[in-house]
Parts: sequence; structure tokens; C-alpha cells
Amino acid sequence: MTITNVLVANRGEIARRVFATCRRMGIGTVAVYSDADAAAPHVAEADAAVPLPGNTPAETYLRGELIIAAALAAGADAIHPGYGFLSENADFAKAVLAAGLVWIGPPVEAIEQMGSKVASKKMMDAAGVPVLAELDPAEVTEAHLPVLIKASAGGGGRGMRVVRALGELEPQIEAARREAESAFGDPTVFCERYLETGRHIEVQVMADTHGTIWAVGERECSIQRRHQKVIEEAPSPLVERTEGMRERLFEAARLASGAIGYTGAGTVEFLADERGDFFFLEMNTRLQVEHPVTECTTGLDLVRLQLEVASGASLPTETPALHGHSIEVRLYAEDPAHDWQPQSGTVHRIDIPSVLTEFDLLDRPGVRLDTGVVDGSVVGVHYDPMLAKVISYAETRAEAARLLANALHRAKIHGLVTNRDLLVRVLRHPAFLAGDTDTAFFATHGLDTLAAPLVSETDEALSIVAAALADAAANRGTARVGGGLPSGWRNLPSQSTHKLFESRTSGTHDIGYRYTRGVVSVDGHPGLELIEATPDRVVLAVPGERGSVRRHFAIARYADLVCVDSPLGPVTLRKLPRFSDPADQVATGSLLAPMPGSVIRLGAEVGSHVEQGQPILWLEAMKMEHTIAAPAAGVLSAVNVTVGQQVEVGAVLAVVDPAEGTETQESK
Repeated sequence: MTITNVLVANRGEIARRVFATCRRMGIGTVAVYSDADAAAPHVAEADAAVPLPGNTPAETYLRGELIIAAALAAGADAIHPGYGFLSENADFAKAVLAAGLVWIGPPVEAIEQMGSKVASKKMMDAAGVPVLAELDPAEVTEAHLPVLIKASAGGGGRGMRVVRALGELEPQIEAARREAESAFGDPTVFCERYLETGRHIEVQVMADTHGTIWAVGERECSIQRRHQKVIEEAPSPLVERTEGMRERLFEAARLASGAIGYTGAGTVEFLADERGDFFFLEMNTRLQVEHPVTECTTGLDLVRLQLEVASGASLPTETPALHGHSIEVRLYAEDPAHDWQPQSGTVHRIDIPSVLTEFDLLDRPGVRLDTGVVDGSVVGVHYDPMLAKVISYAETRAEAARLLANALHRAKIHGLVTNRDLLVRVLRHPAFLAGDTDTAFFATHGLDTLAAPLVSETDEALSIVAAALADAAANRGTARVGGGLPSGWRNLPSQSTHKLFESRTSGTHDIGYRYTRGVVSVDGHPGLELIEATPDRVVLAVPGERGSVRRHFAIARYADLVCVDSPLGPVTLRKLPRFSDPADQVATGSLLAPMPGSVIRLGAEVGSHVEQGQPILWLEAMKMEHTIAAPAAGVLSAVNVTVGQQVEVGAVLAVVDPAEGTETQESK
């Protein structure tokens, strides 16, 4: 059977990834898109695109019948599900086949067998694969704690909760069910014993319809937040140093695949300890987000193999050899320092240096970029906040980590708060470089330390000076009169010109400077010399004990947003007006929306007494629930939203009048 035209039942980065291989194979492409994604890159890159009216996943990318209709309307003869959404939905796979289309995925029976994590564990146990026992939520006792609640369908951290107190079990189960229903259309959850530390190791499998099963290589995905992977690598440092572990892992993965008659690309996931013992977690019957690290260390295009297997081709009997080391980071629009709050808005610029290729294999040391956004893309609240996957490849793990950290450090990412600084700090951390990467990495090494800005306070101050001088140069360039004179120039000595900037991490900065006989003097920076200043570039000679050092700064402005990039580290600022508007002041005790989202539940009524930390309402944003709690004990004097209402970041959701003798966070 020949595939000539593929519809990707997905969006963003994975749609672009599949399209890239299709183009290399001479295969046509079809995109589907929600209203929110109408201007997305994957839509523009496809040969044809079909709208799915609506915005939420339930309205669009989870509507299998609309996707099949789109494939038929656009002349596609095959559907690739990507990952997430309907990729592990057996009913969707059945419907694709019933419509006469090729399903680029495993057999329906395999999806059904692995679709329920409860049933799949029992099957793997019977097949001789080591498993962690599944617990019925109704039977969990104190002796079982801590336990992990997991969604039976899907993955990606949705519908997962750790419970350490029995009283938290029922509300956390309900929250997990709501998340699972929203993300996967299936609210079923179960529990299992939670191992506080461990190594998340997975094996990539590829099987054809002629009986050949490859265990292509293992990946380590232990560094996670909220049970969602953040950094993945191949091969695993633990497996590399544990004698015989790779052979045992591969054998277990082939056993699991053979037990269900698997074909196509899949991943068998295990939880391992430092001794090299491991337990089956689940089998993902689809391509994984982290598949590029396997591609870089095997030379295989896994999407090409998916297409070939779906067309009936045979795999060679010899499994490809492994070579080199590859590390992938997931660049998210989120704020790790503030409970991983997802961000939304415009990506004004995304520029990763050292990129040798996009959506393709690396055969020499360098960086690969797989991204769903481009300059000007808008990140909304309806989908996962991942902006890009940045992947390095090198002969050694140390070089791969160094390459990736440097590329991220020097990247220009403007418009949204991201986890970039955290990723760089992890990649440079001694424990990471030593291969000590268990699932408690953030807790062990301190999230507050790892999430700290890359730039030091001293270097940030220099970047803010550069922003002020670039702004002065921009003002001179637009001045109708006296544009050739220095900014703030007077023919008599006068006070400094001042510019105000706000840093997200260090507060307000007042930069004062004066020009005297063509030389600039910056308050608080004696000996600092201005070499060059244009609206988008500033060069400073910075004095030091051993002489001055020239520093180059690139400056970009987007309304009041100012982004300063230099080898010292990225700095993001807001230019403040000289005089504030009293109307912009927020009342003490106000609960502000930390992100755009939808109100899904209220937890207290106006007039009721609330305790500090008590949940007042819940927001849903980017497929995750977020609790908005009382900042202090007091009386809930106002609730400004209703269930189902969409709110913007910074909106006043509710107000708590503090009880006498208490202090809110805002008043400290």
C-alpha cells in the first residue's frame, strides 16, 4: 500500500515535525486547526488545511469525526495522530480504518490493551514484565502513603497527583478526574505506590507487520516537573554504568511489545532504582515528545519508519547501533519560580544560536530545533505551553550538555517568561553532569536556586544601563528638533536625566545619566565608559581591578517591553512611565489572576471567613488546574467572577479583607 497524502491530527511542533518528513519523502500534507490556531505555522506549511470550529480541545482536536471528515475532504489517504489528543484513542483508530484511511499507528487491539494503565499492568505482570502493583483508590490506607494518582488514559502529567495525607485523597482524585476528562475525554484514574526518588527510563521500540521488533535504544527522562518530563537524554547515564541493565531493559521492552502484537513506533516506560532494578509503568502506543534524542543517537528518522511500516515495509533484521549522546530540553512558556505558572501572549522573537537543522537528524555536534512557534506567534490558554524542543548531539555527554546550555544561554526569547534559565542551570549543575538525575532532582537541589536568573545582580544592572542608553538613542533618532544632540543635553550643568525600568526579579531601577562634553556619566557606575549607543545596540567599557572590559548588549523594544541580550545573560524589563496613575493601584487583599484562564470552580462565598492558604477558586489554563488561595486570613468581601468565565492575567478575581493583626503578602 502506498501513502501519498497524510493528515496530521494534531497541532504545533509535532504537526510540523511530521510534515517535514513527509516533504522529504515526497508525500502530501494536510493540517487541521482550531480558531485559535488559524495563524499557526503548521497551518501555513501544509499543502492543505481544514478548520475545526472552536478553540478548546474538546471542540476541536478531540473531535475524531471532524478530523476524519477533514481528511476525506482534503484527499488524504492516511492519518498520523502525533502525540496527545487522540493518539492513543482506540475508537478513533477504528474510525480512521473504517473510513478507508491508513492509520499510522499500532493495531487497534494494541491501543486498547495498553490504553488502560490498569489493564496493561495486569497483562505485563502475566507476561513476566516487572510491575508496580495498582491500587484501588477506595482501598488506599495510611500504610500505602504516599501514593500517586494517575489517569488511566493519556499521559504528559495530566491527571496526576501525589497524595501524602489520607484526607487529601478524595479531593485530589476528583481534581485528577477533571483534568483527565479535559485532556483525554476519559476521567478514569487509579493509584499506585509513589517512589519519592527513582529514575524514569524508557525504551523506544519499532516493530513491523512481519514479526521484527527493534528495541532501538533507551532514554532517561528523570528530570520532571509535575510528573511531566523537562529534560530527556539518550543513552541513560544510569544504564551506561550498570552492567547488563540495557540488555534486561531491551528484553523486557520486546517482551511487552510481542505480548500485544505491537507494530509501529512505541515506548515502554519503566521506573528504575540506582541498583538497576526496574518496574513497568506504561506503554505509550505512539511517538514520544522526546523521540529526537533517539533519532540523533541512531541515525533513524522515526517518523519515516512509521510511514514505511504503515505502508507494509519490513524492518532490517539488524537493529541499528547506538552512537554519541543527545540531550533534549522542553522550552516552556512558564514561570518555574512561581509554581510553574503557564504564560500566554505573543512570542515576539525566538532565535536559538548554533542550530544546524530543524526537524531533521544531526550527524555532527550541534543543535537541532523542533518548534511550533515562530516570531509573532501567539501562545493561548487552550493548549500545552511548550514553545520548542531544543536538542543537542555530540560524541560525549559532557559536550552535548555544554553545547545545549550555551545555545539556550545565548538565545533571544522575547515576549514571554520561560523556563530557559532553569534549563541552563540544570544542564550546568554538577549533579546533572555526574549523571545523578532522579525524579526528585528539583526538590533535592532546590527549585528556588535552579530557577534563579542566569544574570547576576551586577550584570543585570549593566544591562539596565544599556537599555536606558539605547532608549535615549532611540529618542534622539525620532526627535524633530535637536536630534543630533546628546540625550538630556543642556548648555549649562544640570541634574541627571532619569529613566525607570521594572525587572520581574529585582524590582524598580532608576537610571540617571548625564552627558558632559560628549561623555556620559551614569549615576552609581563610576568609570563606566560608553563606546557606542544605537537604538538596538550598546557597547560599554566596564572598569575593573585589572582594566576595563568591553561588553556588547543587544536591545529590542516591544511597546513598554524591553529585552536586553548579552553573553552576561538575558534581561527582560518593563519601561515605566515617570508618573503612575492612581487608578492602577490594586486594593490590599486582592487575588489577581496569575495567568489567563477559565474559572472552573468557586470554593467560598462572599461574606465567609477564610484562612490563609484556603482555596478560593480554581482556574483551568493550558490543560492544567491552578488553585487561587487566600493570601491571609480574613473575610471574603468580593468575588468578581463566575464559573465558566474567561479571565485575563492580572484581573482582580476576588478580595479578602484581612483580619486584624494579619499581613497580606502585598503589604509586607
